[in-house]
Amino acid sequence: MTADLLEALWAAPTAFRTDLFQNRIALVCGGGSGIGRATALTFARLGATVVITGRSQDKLDAVVAFARGKGTTMHGMATQLREHDNVVALFERIEAEVGMPDVVVNSAGGQFPQNAIDMSPKGWNAVISNNLNNSWFVMQRAAQRWRDLQRGGSIVNVIVVLERGMPGVAHTQAARAGIVGAMRTVAVEWAPLGIRVNAVAPGLTASEGLDVYPPEAVAEFPLANPFKRPGTPMEIAEACVYLSSPSASFITGETLTVDGGGKLWGELWLAGRPEWYRTPTA
Repeated sequence: MTADLLEALWAAPTAFRTDLFQNRIALVCGGGSGIGRATALTFARLGATVVITGRSQDKLDAVVAFARGKGTTMHGMATQLREHDNVVALFERIEAEVGMPDVVVNSAGGQFPQNAIDMSPKGWNAVISNNLNNSWFVMQRAAQRWRDLQRGGSIVNVIVVLERGMPGVAHTQAARAGIVGAMRTVAVEWAPLGIRVNAVAPGLTASEGLDVYPPEAVAEFPLANPFKRPGTPMEIAEACVYLSSPSASFITGETLTVDGGGKLWGELWLAGRPEWYRTPTA
C-alpha cells in the first residue's frame, strides 16, 4: 500500500455531505484493503467513527494511521471472522472501547480461481467459510446486539454479481448466493427491530483482489462490461455508503449492482477461457 493510493482515495469525489455520519459508528469488515478500505475512508471523511477489521493488523494499522493523520477517528482490530467466537469477542471489544456500531459493512472475504471440477473439499470449504460464514456471523451478532439495545441499524454485504455464471469461481458464487438468500429472509424477520440488510454487487473492480488471477484471464478483463474498464473501489464504496445512509431508510433486502452493465453484456472467465469457447464450432 502506498501513500499515493491512500491520498487518491481520500481525494476522490463523493456525493455525500461531510457530516452525514457525524456521531455515528461504522464497522467495516475487510477494511484493510480494496473495497473495504475505500469504504472505511469514505465513512471517515463523512464524519463517522470507524472501526476496521481484517486478518492483518499491519494492514489495518496503515489505514488507521493515514485516517488519523487526516483528523478523523478510526480503530483497527484484527481478527479471523470465520470463527463465531471471534466475532462475538470482536463486538464485545468494539462496544467496550468505541461503542456499538450503527452501520456494518461486510467486505471481508476472498477466493482463488480454479475450474469447479478440480476444486478440493478443502478449497471449497475455505471459500464458503470466508465468504458466507463470516458474513453471517457478523450479520447475526450485529442484529442480536441491536435487538438487546432496542435500537436499529444497517448492514451492507459486499457480494458479487449473481445473475449469470462466473466460470472459475463456483465456490464464491455459491457463498455469495447464500448471503443473498439469508439477507432476503432476515430483511423481513428483522424489519420490526428497525434493522435494514442490503447488498452491493460489484463487477470487475480494480483492487488487489485482481492479483490472484492468471494472465489469460486478466487479458480478457476489458470484455467484462460495455465500458471496457474495471470499476474503482470508490465507485463501490459510494454505493455502500448510500445503502447505509438515511436516504436508503426505506430500502431493505435489496442488491444494488455496480458493474458497468457487465451482467447485461460481458463475460468473466476467472480461470481463463477454455479452448472450446475460443473458437467457433461447425
